[in-house]
Amino acid sequence: MKLVIFGLTLSSSWGNGHATLWRGLLAALGRRGHEVIFFERDVPYYAAHRDFTDFPDAQLVLYKDWAEVAQQATRHAGEADAALVTSYCPDTNAATNLIFDSAPAALHVFYDLDTPVTLSRLDAGEVVDYVPTLGLREFDLVLSYTGGAALTEVRRRFGARRVAALYGHVDPRTHHPVASNGRARADLSYLGTYAPDRQATLERLFIEPARLRPAERFVLGGAGYPQDFPWTSNIWFVQHVAPAEHPAFFCSSRLTLNVTRADMAAMGYCPSGRLFEAAACGTPLLSDGWEGLERFFLPGEEILIADTTADALTALDLSDAELARIGAAGRERVLSEHTSAHRAGQLLALLEDVRTSRPEPAKQLAAAVERSCSPATHSCRRI
Repeated sequence: MKLVIFGLTLSSSWGNGHATLWRGLLAALGRRGHEVIFFERDVPYYAAHRDFTDFPDAQLVLYKDWAEVAQQATRHAGEADAALVTSYCPDTNAATNLIFDSAPAALHVFYDLDTPVTLSRLDAGEVVDYVPTLGLREFDLVLSYTGGAALTEVRRRFGARRVAALYGHVDPRTHHPVASNGRARADLSYLGTYAPDRQATLERLFIEPARLRPAERFVLGGAGYPQDFPWTSNIWFVQHVAPAEHPAFFCSSRLTLNVTRADMAAMGYCPSGRLFEAAACGTPLLSDGWEGLERFFLPGEEILIADTTADALTALDLSDAELARIGAAGRERVLSEHTSAHRAGQLLALLEDVRTSRPEPAKQLAAAVERSCSPATHSCRRI
C-alpha cells in the first residue's frame, strides 16, 4: 500500500508531540512493506531543532512553499492508496483540495492528533485554520488521537461520516530500558513542553512536592519554560530532551510524572505518547487522572494516580521494590497493546474496513492491501 501524508513535522520533535508518533508509526508500516511519503513544510523553528534525519522506512519531502511541491504532491497522491491530511498541517486546504481533485481513487483521511484542542478552540469561537474549509464530511475516515466523547463531538460538529480513535503509541526499538544518566538522576522527573493549562497540575504534583522534600531531587525536561517559572533549589532543568535521549531520561528516574493538557483531560480517553514511552522504558508512572485511563493502564498496578500533593508524596514514599514492580507491569502492558506496530495494524485494518464499504472508486486498494507484508526497506530521499 502507498500512503501519502501531509502533516506538521516528522523531522523535529521541538515543541510538538507529532514527530515521535509519526516516526514509530511509519517505521512499523515500513517493516510491513508499505510505502509512505510524508510532506513537511520546512519552517525555520523546526529546521533549527531538527533531531531526526534518517528515515529508512519513509520518504520525507521537505518544501519551502506549496507552489514548489504541488506537482510532486499531485504525482504521489495520484499513485496513493490512502492520502492523509493532519491537524496543524500548515497547508491543510491546499493538501485537501489536491487529494480530492487529483486522487479520487485513494481513501481520503483526516487525522486530528489534537482533537480536544480543536474542539476547545471551536467552543471559544476561534477559527481552527488546520480544519479544511470544506469541513470533514467528505473524508472517508476521520481519525482522532482522543477517544470517548471526542468521537461523538467530531461527528456532531463536523458531520464526519466515519470516525475512529487512533491512540498514541511507542516504538520499543527506540524506547526501552537503558543505563541511567547521572545528569538526569531524579526521585521524580517530568518531561513535557511548557503549557499554561498544565501549570496548575504541575504545581500540585511536582513543584509543591519539591518544596516539601528539599532533600530529594526533581528533574524537569522540556522546551518553552518562562523565566518566571517557580523553580526551587532541588529542581534541575534539562532543556529540550530529544527523542533519542528520552530512554536515559526516564531510566534515570525513580518515578516519572505525566501531566495531561486540560482540554485533553476534560475529554478523557487521551493517553499521551509520554505515558507509553516511559512505560516502555520500565519507569514507574505517576499521572493525573482522567476518564478512560484504566483502558490503557490499570491504576495501582501498572500506573499510580495522583490528584493532590499528598498523593504525589505518597507515591514518592513507596519502596524501590514496589515502584519496580509497577514499572515492570506498565512495560508489559505497553508491549502487549500499545506499540507502534499495534497502531499500524489498527490503521491498516481501519483502512481496509473503509475500503470494503466505500462506493467506487476504491478498487485499487484491494490489491494493495493484499500485497506482501514482509519486511522491506525504502530508501530515504530528502527532496
